[in-house]
Amino acid sequence: MTQLSFWGPDDQRSPEPKAGKVATLRLLITVKAAPNPSARHGETVCVGALSVDPGRRSWIRLYPIHFRDLDDDNKFRKYDIVTVDALPAVQDRRPESWHPIVGSVRPEHHLSTGTARRGYLDPYVQDSMCRLIEKTREASDAPSIALIRAHDISGLTITRHPGWTPEQQAKINGYLGQLDILGDHHRAPLQAPRFTGSYRYRCADPRCRGHRQSLLDWEFVALQRRLGGLTDAQAAGQLRTKFLDQLCSAEREVAFYVGNQAARPQAFSIGGVYAPRRATSRHRLRVNR
Repeated sequence: MTQLSFWGPDDQRSPEPKAGKVATLRLLITVKAAPNPSARHGETVCVGALSVDPGRRSWIRLYPIHFRDLDDDNKFRKYDIVTVDALPAVQDRRPESWHPIVGSVRPEHHLSTGTARRGYLDPYVQDSMCRLIEKTREASDAPSIALIRAHDISGLTITRHPGWTPEQQAKINGYLGQLDILGDHHRAPLQAPRFTGSYRYRCADPRCRGHRQSLLDWEFVALQRRLGGLTDAQAAGQLRTKFLDQLCSAEREVAFYVGNQAARPQAFSIGGVYAPRRATSRHRLRVNR
């Protein structure tokens, strides 16, 4: 998995940041992606957020975040509002990318209700995943993140994770070797998830023939670890209950936080699910079981 990136309405694109200039960003955290192996830090996390500064209402990507190394005062949850000092990620051409300064994350408060979250996020929901992909073919600086409404969801595929690739395992081993030299023998290596997941859905674009996108949500992996005592079939069933039957029920207005890969701009994955409850029964989502 590479870094996720996020995007809002076209007329609210953030101004191009100046290389090398530190900025203090005020953000609503919307995505914590599952951790990935890192040769330098053991593991890193990509975080997606919506800027809530009046002058910069746009999607923001923070990478890398070394979440396990954060002090308790710097840790944050999904839907927390935080401030963070960051530099533009000059090696990433996607305009939403920022490099956070270690230890500068300052949580303010948590948005605990759907109503509070909708006030920020509903204006950024878009209908066409198809058009988002088209834009990446048309321009190198196209939006690389969005919140896409699901018109109908045909399923959630859950399969056994193949384990870390040799390259990923080498990064983990190299980092642990560095710790051994420093005399730190207490850090447990990052374990590969038990399962991978991918949603199959159609966006609201009339041309849409369907999308299949991997789910890279931290919460998806965290639930797997809590289900360690169950068989594969039982655990997969619990994951499907949570991430399909509950989060994607007909009583919810489902949209996916999607982000692309820097090296493959047309390849988008799902970083999380936005699923506020419907105010009325109109326009119910179709979910095929």
